[in-house]
Amino acid sequence: MIVQACINGARPFDYHPALPLTVEAMARDSAACVAAGAAEIHLHARAADGRESLAAVDETIRLVRRACPGTLLGVSTGAWIENDQRRTRDYIAAWRVLPDYASVNLSEPDAPAIIGLLQGMGVGVEAGLASIDDAKRLVALPECRRVLRILIEIEEQEIQAGEAVVDGIVTVLGEAGLARPILLHGADATVWHFVELARQHRWSTRVGLEDGCRRATGEVARDNAQLVTDAVRMMG
Repeated sequence: MIVQACINGARPFDYHPALPLTVEAMARDSAACVAAGAAEIHLHARAADGRESLAAVDETIRLVRRACPGTLLGVSTGAWIENDQRRTRDYIAAWRVLPDYASVNLSEPDAPAIIGLLQGMGVGVEAGLASIDDAKRLVALPECRRVLRILIEIEEQEIQAGEAVVDGIVTVLGEAGLARPILLHGADATVWHFVELARQHRWSTRVGLEDGCRRATGEVARDNAQLVTDAVRMMG
């Protein structure tokens, strides 16, 4: 059971005053999150203009790793970042400062190829499942038993609907005999509900400005580190 800090995601520039968008800000923010109890950092690398970029991964990982020695660092490979399958693969293949793991969304058409590419490079794969269909697609892949963990990502904003997705995904994984570590998280209105559900199941979870800016009390958090502090306390 760990708390991962997801520090920026695809959030727009004006989402929160403390949203880290530069490499330097990500390094400072990541160090603060680790000090607050985060076991890992998940980030979306950004170019100099603040836009998401897979080409910026080397510089980002280099600087953040210097700020957080010994902490596992992960990045997103979301298809929207480059919006081109060939360019996405080429940028990933060109990485020279490797993250410890990368998230791959099973809902994306090129997910199997990205999983194979990352595993061939020695980068761990967080298999992102946002639906029961995503889970079915994952368990059908020969590489599924080599993924680092299962990332159950609940996008539904209604609790019962979100829990039904969790139950369906877990059922598919169980029927396939795919026993990998699970990290469960919600988004916006459901963040704290799924932190608590993760605690009950003894799964890992994540919090941060990628997923939402409000604390469990409902007030807007000061920064990522404050969200991490709350989650670590909740996970006990």
